[in-house]
Amino acid sequence: MQLIDTHSHLYLPEFDSDRDQVVNRAIQQGVEKICLPNIDTGSVKPLLALVKKYPEHCFPMMGLHPSSVKKNYRDKLEKIHEHLTKSNFIAIGEIGIDLYWNDMYREEQMAAFREQVSLAQKYQLPIVIHVRESFDEVFQILNEFKPNYPKGIFHSFTGNKIHARRAIEMGFKLGIGGIVTFKNSGIDIVVKDIDTKHIVLETDSPYLAPVPKRGKRNESSYLVYTARKIAELHKVTVEEIADITTQNAKKLFNLINS
Repeated sequence: MQLIDTHSHLYLPEFDSDRDQVVNRAIQQGVEKICLPNIDTGSVKPLLALVKKYPEHCFPMMGLHPSSVKKNYRDKLEKIHEHLTKSNFIAIGEIGIDLYWNDMYREEQMAAFREQVSLAQKYQLPIVIHVRESFDEVFQILNEFKPNYPKGIFHSFTGNKIHARRAIEMGFKLGIGGIVTFKNSGIDIVVKDIDTKHIVLETDSPYLAPVPKRGKRNESSYLVYTARKIAELHKVTVEEIADITTQNAKKLFNLINS
């Protein structure tokens, strides 16, 4: 059984004490590929160092996370663009809009998201979208690119059935992680009705560990719990979910020969 963790921040300090062991545990559980979204200009160096150490297992993305978007976002985007010209990346990410805490930088986040979607089209890369209290804004900007929507993932999907249907109609995959295992999250109800051809698996580690590891530091080896939950919801084997979601991720990120 092979799995792909399409979203992990394995380069963060939370893993400094045992990163090698975390990678080995993932491999032992069948998670042979880990996709790494960038957060800010300061996270690029540790991200690329990890990819260099594990080139067969870790694959980099490049982007500016919405929580890193402030008044000076254009300076940061210039550095993001510079990195895109120097190395190979599988996607533009993690990008998007996050209005959960406040909307102080709403316009800047929308502008940064728009510019990074344009970069994705320029470099013919998929995008990985962070959406938090911002589905309307994200869909608004994506519609500016209609009919040439970029490919990509709605990361850590927590929307409703209407949001799911709209994203799928645009051609996006839904990134499903540990939240689907949480009691009363409501995501299980949504996922149950989504064809698995539209789903990819993720951990968002070190965050959002699935049951029975909830509350602990998340890691890629825990992806199997999410796969089991989705298999349960769709009444199929976990091997079938692993195969379908792995092929979905490979095709999206052009990892077919990796």
